[in-house]
Amino acid sequence: MSREKNRFHDIMYVDFKRFLMILSNTMKNKDFKKIAEFHGHVCPGVAYGYRVAKAALRELGEKAKDEEIVSIVENDSCAVDAIQVLVGSTFGKGNLIFRDYGKQVYTFINRKTGKGLRIGIDFKAYKETVKDKAVMDKFLSGNKSPQVMREVRKVKDKKIAVILNSPEKGLLTIKNVKIKPPDKARIFPVVRCEICNEKVMEPRARIKEGKVVCLHCFENPPSNPLY
Repeated sequence: MSREKNRFHDIMYVDFKRFLMILSNTMKNKDFKKIAEFHGHVCPGVAYGYRVAKAALRELGEKAKDEEIVSIVENDSCAVDAIQVLVGSTFGKGNLIFRDYGKQVYTFINRKTGKGLRIGIDFKAYKETVKDKAVMDKFLSGNKSPQVMREVRKVKDKKIAVILNSPEKGLLTIKNVKIKPPDKARIFPVVRCEICNEKVMEPRARIKEGKVVCLHCFENPPSNPLY
């Protein structure tokens, strides 16, 4: 067994105290700590996002100060917060694009170099034990007793430690892609919706029964107000 495989084997089968030590060391990592503070807690999704973001920066260069790196995310999971913090792509700057495909896949484009990456999470090696699955089934069925929540925390902490310390190969799929970056963020004029009286940027406005309206009022009857 190779040294890398031996290391992974150790991570998979050490006792829980060992997992806590791994997590403790990870929380001393400045980048991971920033993500945890921004997100509000530590979870497997944040750990996945950390690994994805680190791989993207290794291939594309330093964190975006402005709109240099575009990130296209295909889910709205906890992992996206890690990408915002480490890669520097945010909704406000227009270089974080959300596509609701429900896939753990992330595409990154460096505007300066034109290089593109598509990174997917494909972690097959981690297997829940029968006990872990039973704990998570209780939790997902609505049991949030103190005992179950303690056990859930243990299961999650174990998975986090494995994600953070597993070899990249077997955890992520990374491939180069050619993709045209979207236009940079633009500022549009605003108009006022004639039904709800709220302002909406002009490209998102619609005409309904001769009135200029926002998307919500265009798609919904007056009996279903936004607020």
